Amino acid sequence: MNAILAFESSCDDTGVAIVDTDYNILANVVSTQLDHSLFGGVLPELASRLHLKNIVYLTEAAFDQSNLSPSDISAVAVSINPGLIGSLIVGLSFAKSLAWSWEKPLITVNHMLAHIFANFIENKSIQPPFLALVVSGGHTELVYFSTLTQFEIVGKTLDDAAGETFDKTAKLLGLGFPGGPAIDGLAEKGNPDFFHFPRALNRKNNFNFSYSGVKTAVLEYLSRHKPEFIEEHKADLAASIQQAIIDPLIHKTLSWAKQNDIKTVLLAGGVAANSALRKQLSDQASRLNIQVFYPSVSLCMDNAAMVGAAAVPKFLHQQFSSLDINAFSNKGTRSL
Repeated sequence: MNAILAFESSCDDTGVAIVDTDYNILANVVSTQLDHSLFGGVLPELASRLHLKNIVYLTEAAFDQSNLSPSDISAVAVSINPGLIGSLIVGLSFAKSLAWSWEKPLITVNHMLAHIFANFIENKSIQPPFLALVVSGGHTELVYFSTLTQFEIVGKTLDDAAGETFDKTAKLLGLGFPGGPAIDGLAEKGNPDFFHFPRALNRKNNFNFSYSGVKTAVLEYLSRHKPEFIEEHKADLAASIQQAIIDPLIHKTLSWAKQNDIKTVLLAGGVAANSALRKQLSDQASRLNIQVFYPSVSLCMDNAAMVGAAAVPKFLHQQFSSLDINAFSNKGTRSL
């Protein structure tokens, strides 16, 4: 058995996992940094300090959970972009030190690619070609995979990401942080047709996204109505906002897949946990004979098991990194 020890520290969750090359999770532990809720968002300096505090004991916990020892590890994997640079450096430095001291190969992984490969943990039969819809707090992309290691971005956001829009509109509604789960839960009680917020770039054969206009429209709508009215219709507004965010995701994903005869779509990223997106994408895809995969909700969140899963093809192709590699924060899904 080949086991990969993996680390995730790109934002505010510290994750350590051990995954084998058949995509089986042998251990997966995460420390969520609740301290950031006091600030209404992630405080970068605090995040990196908490990663430094947690990463050692989480590694020990992963070995205890798996009943493995360092001698059983075949490679060390770590996410090195995109993300908060201070947080990424903590994970990378720790992973480098273990790879060097244990004389194991180092595998560096793109965080968004890891989200995509989270699908393989519970659906090992997935085969390329496939189209991945990657939706998170900082990213919204359509990525076409011709093989497991060859891919191209065929659509992306031109400004704000879907997850960012959930967070900021939730803040406007007074729902707190993180906004995605708050809007998702409240929207279940509301009417998505209550108000039609704009869907940008709604043109044929345009597979890019834009969400800055949605935030502006929500802000303007709230400014035109009394607080009592907003409070009375908060669930309807949450449902309407959610629909404005997910409609372009669904339409553009399925349009590209249909035009290019792609029968498999992978949903990935934190926003992949959104219940309306999961259901509506699956329902509409089934009418086109397209199969949709998405991870369980816990694997949609940042975790190290997905980093280990993304490292599997690299391990099998011996795509290792040198110990002088550095972290960087450039956005986008990429092969490192």
